[in-house]
Amino acid sequence: MNSSKSEFIFKPYVEKDGEEYMGEAQLEHFAAILNNWKSELMQEVDRTVHHMQDEAANFPDPNDRATQESEFSLELRTRDRERRLIKKIEESLKDIETGDYGFCETCGIEIGIRRLEARPTATLCIDCKTLDEIREKQLG
Repeated sequence: MNSSKSEFIFKPYVEKDGEEYMGEAQLEHFAAILNNWKSELMQEVDRTVHHMQDEAANFPDPNDRATQESEFSLELRTRDRERRLIKKIEESLKDIETGDYGFCETCGIEIGIRRLEARPTATLCIDCKTLDEIREKQLG
């Protein structure tokens, strides 16, 4: 199976003078990014299922069987991470619907268009995220 990820391409948002942050055009832009990303991840999940069904074989050689099980295990871990990412994408899409998207869940300030384009599921502004990571490092 081809494990290289295809990155979805989007045109960076060009703000207009005096445009309201997270107005209709911006929300549509991010909804399109999130929906495309979710669609790609779902296709990858389908490919994995079909690949595992097609490739599943009961190898008589224990080494071959172990290799296949190891490959499947790696694929399943990758899909599990993607499943969690799909959940975050769905949460971001809900935030778009409720008008909460694009604002830091800790301090309430704007996360920023460029940060959201780099990480469309971001829920923290860069300052709060930095503080969060510092706390994590200190506790870890």
